Amino acid sequence: MDYETEYNNRMRVPDHGAVMEAWARNSEVARKTLAARAELDVAYDTASERTKVDLFWPENANANTPIAIFVHGGYWRALDRKSFSFAALGATANGVALAVPSYDLCPNVPLSTIIDQMRTLCLWLYRRHARRFAVSGHSAGGHLTAAMMATDWQALNPSIPSDLVRHGVSISGLFDLEPLIETTINEPLDLDAAEARRLSPIHEKPSVGSHLDLVVGGDESSSFIQQSRDMAKDWDMKGATTTFSAPDGENHFTVINPLTDPKSGLTEALVAASRAARDL
Repeated sequence: MDYETEYNNRMRVPDHGAVMEAWARNSEVARKTLAARAELDVAYDTASERTKVDLFWPENANANTPIAIFVHGGYWRALDRKSFSFAALGATANGVALAVPSYDLCPNVPLSTIIDQMRTLCLWLYRRHARRFAVSGHSAGGHLTAAMMATDWQALNPSIPSDLVRHGVSISGLFDLEPLIETTINEPLDLDAAEARRLSPIHEKPSVGSHLDLVVGGDESSSFIQQSRDMAKDWDMKGATTTFSAPDGENHFTVINPLTDPKSGLTEALVAASRAARDL
């Protein structure tokens, strides 16, 4: 298996730059459209300038408004929240608040630190709004979504429910990191076999009662598609409920575009996860 070809998404999708430029344009539109109901550049930690989150609220938000997190991708080494504000367009139109964080990047910090920063975000959000939430993310963010669902929260803070994150939507996620070791993707990550396995959610156990929607583009590499198939099978056997879908014609970059559409299936999955999390 040529893992470089399988996992190098920018090489596989020649027009990825145009798609990412559209993300940026749509995100600028989202920030302007939702400005009156947005909290921007809120620090969820003091670790760095990147440990900040933008929160986008729907009209008539109240103490019962469902909340979701959307974690951006970039192989843990690129991008930030500002290019993904567009994800709030579909969510807020359905009455769901969306938190879009940034985090520090490799090689400035190890991947384990990024996971810890997302845990800090989850703890901060729970304390701030006193309700559970769903977690979603794309690519590296899909990996971080699953990592949150496999976290024993009481081990971090006894006052927090051990199953704080039980609902997730992972889009083109990575759950077994070992295939990345011999690729150029690993250069800033610097993972060895032991650390790659330790940080792979497929080897972890989800919280009891967890539900994970796994979405991957139908035009993605066989390895990316298999990552989500394997994750669905593994976590089903460990007691979670999972769904798997691979929409035709979508590649690694276009697969998240439907989040701008309030009526898309991807938006509906995120909204359903957020409402289910709130109602626990």
